[in-house]
Amino acid sequence: MSRKIYVLGGHQTDFAQNWTREDMSLFDLFSTSVLKALEKTKLEPKDIEVGHVGNFVAELFTGQGMLGGFFGHVHRDFAGMPASRHEGACASGSLAILGAMTDIESGRYDLACVAGVELMRNVSGAQAADNLGAAIYVGEEGQDAKYIWPAMFSDLAEEYDKRYGLRHEHLMEISKTNFDNARRNPNAQSRDWTFGDKSFTQDDEDNPVIEGWMRRQDCGQVSDGAAVVILASEERAKQYADARGIGFESLPQIKGWGHSTAPMLMRTKLADSANDDYVLPWTRKAITDAYRRAGIAGPAQLDAIETHDCFSVTEYMAIEHFGITAPGEAWKAIEEGVIAFDGSLPVNPSGGLIGMGHPVGATGVRMMLDAAKQVTGKAGDYQVEGAKNVGTFNVGGSGTTNCSFVVGV
Repeated sequence: MSRKIYVLGGHQTDFAQNWTREDMSLFDLFSTSVLKALEKTKLEPKDIEVGHVGNFVAELFTGQGMLGGFFGHVHRDFAGMPASRHEGACASGSLAILGAMTDIESGRYDLACVAGVELMRNVSGAQAADNLGAAIYVGEEGQDAKYIWPAMFSDLAEEYDKRYGLRHEHLMEISKTNFDNARRNPNAQSRDWTFGDKSFTQDDEDNPVIEGWMRRQDCGQVSDGAAVVILASEERAKQYADARGIGFESLPQIKGWGHSTAPMLMRTKLADSANDDYVLPWTRKAITDAYRRAGIAGPAQLDAIETHDCFSVTEYMAIEHFGITAPGEAWKAIEEGVIAFDGSLPVNPSGGLIGMGHPVGATGVRMMLDAAKQVTGKAGDYQVEGAKNVGTFNVGGSGTTNCSFVVGV
């Protein structure tokens, strides 16, 4: 990386909150999260030099676009500040982070506010599913599916089964672990949910099929929420630390990043990887690029991972693509407890998208914030003891937009 970039802090909303039921809007969600991030970092709106917003489909859920313009209504001192919005489906938040990093690395600005936001619970579940279907290749795939994304990731599960074999009990163990982790997280959507003895089985009543391989407990949540991080150049981070009497070395740093874009069609991806050990090689590239830029060899130098589990099979795939196991052997890390909260490399200690929730545009920013919390010992009840380096992976579409970061102190 050409210049060091630091995370000064931020804020996440409670993903269990239904903002529409509380008669609050997308702007309320945005404004609350930005102001809370400033309060927590003890910064003023006038301090921020540039704004970046991650959002997928506000136009479809709320009719609202042009989200960068919200900053000027959050506080009058934001008026005139340059701001832009970034869209890459579920990876929109990570793209906003990459945009802010580019601003800082280029020397244009030294202090950036990155907000990821999505309001999704103001429509029916069926309408939400249709809206989110905008991230497939429209008209070219998914035409026969009632629920597009469960169907798409069922296809990924089918491909894993064909190449390596796949057992549903391994997918369900991922989901059960993430729901269990979410109970420790005061911002998790499912923290108070209860489950029965058959909730994580192939029982069609307690865990019905949604599409193909994907049952109810395999699926991430439809959520409202926002997350904000404040990013700074090395010079600005040192000023910040000095002004507050804190050790500069204690500030979390974005040590490495990776970003790749694969062809949009799932069938094209799978055809292109037919002779590759990895089912999604562009995912593998994003992660290994982040390792390389961070100067680490692989997962043995990570203490925790926050990864995209929009469906259980997505995390199953990530286990291999992070290099925790060889391709086709993710089941070993599950059976051996490697990825459990008390395992040697906890995955999604926050609860992930299945347990924490998945307001689409906020997810990448939330992952960055959680990584920063972990490496500074501020994750509370879901803190991984001694965490110093955390990896993230955030995906948009069916493995189309791939973003990975390594955050550490």
